[in-house]
Amino acid sequence: MDSIKDTYKTITKPSEEALFKDRGSKFYGYAFPVTTEEEIKEYIEGLKKTHFNARHWCYAWQLGNDYSKYRANDDGEPSNSAGMPIYGQLQSFDVTNILVVVVRYFGGTKLGVGGLIQAYKTGAQWALENSNIIEKTIDVDFKLQFEYPEMNIVMRIVKDQNLNITGQKLELKCEYIISVRKKDADRIYNLFDNTYKVTIKKV
Repeated sequence: MDSIKDTYKTITKPSEEALFKDRGSKFYGYAFPVTTEEEIKEYIEGLKKTHFNARHWCYAWQLGNDYSKYRANDDGEPSNSAGMPIYGQLQSFDVTNILVVVVRYFGGTKLGVGGLIQAYKTGAQWALENSNIIEKTIDVDFKLQFEYPEMNIVMRIVKDQNLNITGQKLELKCEYIISVRKKDADRIYNLFDNTYKVTIKKV
């Protein structure tokens, strides 16, 4: 059970702007916390307004606590010279739910594919280095339902297991929503499932 990966790294607020220069071209790097493709679109549109004179707005993003979705975009630069080097930095920093955009102002001198790869990689790296990267746990939510007489035993388990109650309804019956780390989920489920007059189900 301990081999289950139940943490991921991300950022909670946009990075400081990072600026990398090479032979007259300027590369501005940004990292943003995102959870949807809609947010990604908004940040890119925002940067296009801010840097309306720029030549390219290249980016990569990764979404999902399990790092399952990603995309890289060269935005008119030679194939795989911009988006993939940016994505490579997302992998290198082992982060998700992040969009990294590197905005390029062309300085008149062509950098060649090798130069572009290095420049976009550096812009992305600096943007991520300017970010506050934190580790979060992947949690599973369960709904507990029980009668008032069972309240004490439920609360004792919650306290003993150091569980987080994220919601509650105390009406004719009691209802709690608890948040449990993924690697502990099966054990906690069984604990409540074996408790008399308490029902538990995944939310």
